Amino acid sequence: MVLTGAIAGSGFALRQIPGLDVFSPMILSIMVGIIFHNVIGTPVRAKAGVTFSLRRILRLAIVLLGLQLTMQEVFEVGATGIAIITLTLVGTFLFTTWFGRLLGVDRKLAQLIAAGTSICGASAVIATNTVTQAHDEDVAYAVACVTVFGSVAMFAYPLLPTVLHLGPHAFGLWSGASIHEIAQVVAAAFQDGKQAGKFATIAKLSRVMMLAPTVIFLGLLAARRAQQHGNSHNHAKPPLPLFVVGFIALAGVNSVVMIPTEARQGIVLTTTFLLSMALAAMGLETDIAKLKAKGIKPFILGLSAFAFIAGFSLMLVKMTM
Repeated sequence: MVLTGAIAGSGFALRQIPGLDVFSPMILSIMVGIIFHNVIGTPVRAKAGVTFSLRRILRLAIVLLGLQLTMQEVFEVGATGIAIITLTLVGTFLFTTWFGRLLGVDRKLAQLIAAGTSICGASAVIATNTVTQAHDEDVAYAVACVTVFGSVAMFAYPLLPTVLHLGPHAFGLWSGASIHEIAQVVAAAFQDGKQAGKFATIAKLSRVMMLAPTVIFLGLLAARRAQQHGNSHNHAKPPLPLFVVGFIALAGVNSVVMIPTEARQGIVLTTTFLLSMALAAMGLETDIAKLKAKGIKPFILGLSAFAFIAGFSLMLVKMTM
């Protein structure tokens, strides 16, 4: 626990370096974890704490994510905005999993890339893995994909509003509906002004709200697949994981109870730190040699998913706004 906590702390510290502040502490934590594991090696005595961070700490962090969402924010996006976000998410997830099969990418890895691209980056990848049960290298690869392409979007999107004739509202919706990480959405959208930035953030949080039904759906698929193979007792997950119930419950609480600003900031910081611990643990179990062995196909899948979500969401925004 001390090791994963220290690595998470280093993720926050590294953001103070110019140029690295565009990355979230979660991304930096998994990078430090991977470097530590492959250069120094994860101590045997740390294995239990690493496993605890990957499971218990991760689930607690996902539950706390619910306190960053309210139904009022979802309503601000409007029916059209919600429809665009939902269609984009579903379309991207289906396209990515389909194209993954076409490329011959492992089903679990394709689902992780699909979730990270269509919902909310690294958080969605690690939350989805609680039901897909992929290898740690798959999780690391998926996180790397959404980090790389989300960063590309973060730098490229601010150059496009004028070229694409997008007003602040339309650009904010497009950014929130298609860029991977929340931090990347904020960094990109606010460069087009406060109005675009605020609306993009709300749109992105509405998209994060869809993490729960996605995990539930994938849990049902996993349970059904396990039953078909006659090993439901060993591998099937409950259709509604308890951490998802907690996520939904706290989002409901946050919708009806006014949380003081200072407390809210503390909750956001704590949640990010716990997620960073989980990703640090993921890095501490990731072997670079195994990542290389996966080849170029998953990278092509991540690139294709990024191109799809950017193009499909832009088409919907231009058609409706």
